Amino acid sequence: MSSPVEIFDRRLVRRRRDRAAATQDRVAPILSEAADRLLDRLDDTTRRFSRALEIGGRGHVAPRLAARGVPFVVSADLSPALARAAGPHPVASDEEWLPFAEGAFDLVVACLSLHWVNDLPGALVQIRRALAPDGLFLAALPGLPTLGELRAALGQAESELRDGLAPRVSPFPDLRDGAGLLQRAGFALPVADAEDIPLLYRDPFALLADLRAAGEGNAVLARDRRTPPRALFPLAAARLPRGEEGIPATLRLVMLTGWAPGPDQPRAARPGSATARLADALGTVEHGTGEAPGA
Repeated sequence: MSSPVEIFDRRLVRRRRDRAAATQDRVAPILSEAADRLLDRLDDTTRRFSRALEIGGRGHVAPRLAARGVPFVVSADLSPALARAAGPHPVASDEEWLPFAEGAFDLVVACLSLHWVNDLPGALVQIRRALAPDGLFLAALPGLPTLGELRAALGQAESELRDGLAPRVSPFPDLRDGAGLLQRAGFALPVADAEDIPLLYRDPFALLADLRAAGEGNAVLARDRRTPPRALFPLAAARLPRGEEGIPATLRLVMLTGWAPGPDQPRAARPGSATARLADALGTVEHGTGEAPGA
């Protein structure tokens, strides 16, 4: 098998997340909102969980799982500092090399961390293996068009100051890829949907400050390592769309839900095994292929 393409500088991601342990309180309302929206999906099942793994929750997921009655929660993070602050059972681990036994958990929750993984399909396979049969996986990832306003403004500004553009905003997955990734990793009943968290900034530089505080600065390997032109960020700030109340920014959460295959899960019926006609259920008349209605 070929090695996955490396897109992100994982060492840089870890260092920035380590530093963010002391500054992420600045964006605590956003982290809390993302965790609440993701864990609301637990209300859609009557299943009760006893052994959970949460990945990258930054201290906002483990307490919420405990409040929902999950008695044992392991908190894993690429950053040892964030892992220690996340919950009572911390583990510093790389999402690309999970150190857990097969079937160790009946619930895995990954909140705002998998978007920095180089091999996302491989990470999902490892997560599925760490789940016991009929275990549940929930994930929230920033997806397109997250930070689209900032991406466009930086591109316009840099094109005026330099020849060509450098990647300055992380690439994000698209909603259309979500269910396919889950299915490819072996999850049953895969579902992908999206929710938007609208943000509003009075100061354009406050958005950049929030990204730094959360450890979400540019970690793309192909990033331009030269010192940016002094005028780049002021010029980009002037290009950001501005409304009457401030500068809007969008955080789109791509929500993934999947189950580890289990013997008691519902399965699609075998083609041709139906015992009743759809036309009868709908109270209509069935027509053959190419037959005009009313003929």
